[in-house]
Amino acid sequence: MSVVVRRTNTFAVRPLSEQDEQLLRELLDASASLWNELNYERRQNFFDGDSVWDTADYRKQYVGVLGSATAQQVIRKNSEAWRSFFAACEDGEDTAPPGYWGNEEAGRELRTYIRNDSYTIETGERSRLEIPVGQDLKDEYGLGYYDRLRLEVCGAPKWDGEQGRLELYFDEIDDTFRAIQPVTVPDSRQDSPLASEEAALDVGANNLVACTTTTGQQYLYEGRDLFARFRETTEEIARLQSKLQEGRNSSQRIQSLYRKRTRRRDHAQDALVRNLIERLYDEGVDTVYVGDLTDVLVDYWSAEVNEKTHQFWAYRSFIDRLATTAEEYGITVEVRSEAYTTAECPVCGEREKTERDGDVFRCSCGYEGHADLGASRTFLERQAGVNLDVGSMARPVRLTWDDHIWSELSRSPERASPNEERTNRSTRTGKLASVGAA
Repeated sequence: MSVVVRRTNTFAVRPLSEQDEQLLRELLDASASLWNELNYERRQNFFDGDSVWDTADYRKQYVGVLGSATAQQVIRKNSEAWRSFFAACEDGEDTAPPGYWGNEEAGRELRTYIRNDSYTIETGERSRLEIPVGQDLKDEYGLGYYDRLRLEVCGAPKWDGEQGRLELYFDEIDDTFRAIQPVTVPDSRQDSPLASEEAALDVGANNLVACTTTTGQQYLYEGRDLFARFRETTEEIARLQSKLQEGRNSSQRIQSLYRKRTRRRDHAQDALVRNLIERLYDEGVDTVYVGDLTDVLVDYWSAEVNEKTHQFWAYRSFIDRLATTAEEYGITVEVRSEAYTTAECPVCGEREKTERDGDVFRCSCGYEGHADLGASRTFLERQAGVNLDVGSMARPVRLTWDDHIWSELSRSPERASPNEERTNRSTRTGKLASVGAA
């Protein structure tokens, strides 16, 4: 019996003219307005003890701009968020009700959802995405009754299958419109590595990920600069909170900074996971071990490290992203105990007579090396049951974040990122999806 699995295509889209871009922004802004109005009524009902499902018919109010199907999808997405909230409450989680997509004064989050049978996407010589708009926008921008908004697709979606509901949003960090398309494909079409190598990850606070593979390759994703920017935003939030009038605990500016901080973190995290998994796939890795930090975070780590790991790096969110992305490539992620790996010498196994000074690890046996890379190596040897000779290890590939991509530092071996090859195939270097294309 064939089993189907869900996969996700993520790609950039571009309006073909300034007018099309303005139309798209109005469409996304109207969706955010619909979400906020509906969510406000539901939050008021919730706090008053009334049913959150007893609301006005917002689809009628927005059908002229969004079209009936898109308005319905935004409402449905909001309902899903509330059902998830209630489910979390039943599980005993301390969580807040669904929030807003920004506001009119500080700026709304430009986002919408398109029903699976309401959009078309084509890739190849004329890569394009077509989405519906409401009659009011058609009239305002002269699209005509049957026409839809046509956008250029940049890049080649990885998965081809039964398409699901499309999420379309504006990425403020990259100043780019992006689309997320879930698809359903048979598991027989899932990628699988060409070998049976293994890898282990040391997830940290300053170096976000240190990775060692059984091929002897090591990767280090540095996070100090990224955290510094996160901390700057956190300090600005604290400064603004200190100036609030008595009785207030937030403001539009504060909420905007919270959203910006989260988007930056998530963007870097998503890009890191994709970059790492593609590198591991190319190396033939089919199993990745990652440390279970649950007990470590509670019992041993400092408050500062807890802040970095819980708020800045969001460890559990990272593990979820890692597992989901790895699954696309047929790679298994296993969470295992990494107890003592940061204190154990990777050469002689000593734990007591070792010390760490920043990124440098030293042992009484004379070994000196990178602390996190050494920990990932020890973790891998323990889980995979192998012994890696220090002399056979390849020169580590060090990567840093520049707000857009993870780039190899100059002291690392020069090598093109497989992530760049897959995601930067803009049709502007070939044939464009023109307005008059059939």
